Amino acid sequence: MNKHNDKGVALITGASSGIGATYADRLAHRGYDLILVARDAPRLEQLAARLRADAGIRSEVFRADLTQGADLASLEQRLRSDATITMLVNNAGVAVGGPLVGGDLTSMEAMIDLNVVAVTRLASAAATNFVARGAGILINLSSVLALAPEQFNAVYSATKAFVLNLSLSLHQELSPSGVQVQVVLPGATRTAIWARADIDVANLPASMLMEVEEMVDAALVGLDRRELVTIPSLPDSADWEAYTAARLYLGPNLSRQHAAARYKSVDHSTASA
Repeated sequence: MNKHNDKGVALITGASSGIGATYADRLAHRGYDLILVARDAPRLEQLAARLRADAGIRSEVFRADLTQGADLASLEQRLRSDATITMLVNNAGVAVGGPLVGGDLTSMEAMIDLNVVAVTRLASAAATNFVARGAGILINLSSVLALAPEQFNAVYSATKAFVLNLSLSLHQELSPSGVQVQVVLPGATRTAIWARADIDVANLPASMLMEVEEMVDAALVGLDRRELVTIPSLPDSADWEAYTAARLYLGPNLSRQHAAARYKSVDHSTASA
């Protein structure tokens, strides 16, 4: 850490562009030293050099392909063992377009490896470190599609629903140990993820598309307010609170000894023979 740093080190995955690179910029200017993780080492080196010059912080490049077991294991080990790491921004992810039936299952499996498996393993490694010290911040990047699966394909939205549920549960598990968990649900954000999914961002209504800097700045405001769930585009937080209350209201009736009465009255005119 630099000698003036009392924040520690933020490790950011998917840091070479877009949301990850913007988090790197903002956290550097908040005084964090950085470990920047992505596959594109030259772009990471350029970003690290700029942030060292602009913000006076230390910035390390950690080249890794998180769909590869050896790279993922190496990063997990770093997260578990490095006591200077105080924040994980679990941002690396990919979108694969197209339907499940007839779709590219190899690409979808790779998306699950990155969006689900890597996110889970890195969260576990960081949480192990943070719980042992009684402090730390875990930020997981989900998507509003976790709440609106009908608006995109099945597998991508399912991976983001996993991240949301993982984060909600981890908050319950980790908060008694002093670990802060935040899950960020961006809407459509202007990043390279669209081109990589063969989607033309120009086809999206301008009213739906947020610039990446505005999205990350809003997410950090949510972090400062200690929000568990941050939806940068949602105008009224009461809407999320109502959604959560409705979900929790179901709780007492989700698992009972007997089937509900509505399933015990058979309409013989529609019952199958």
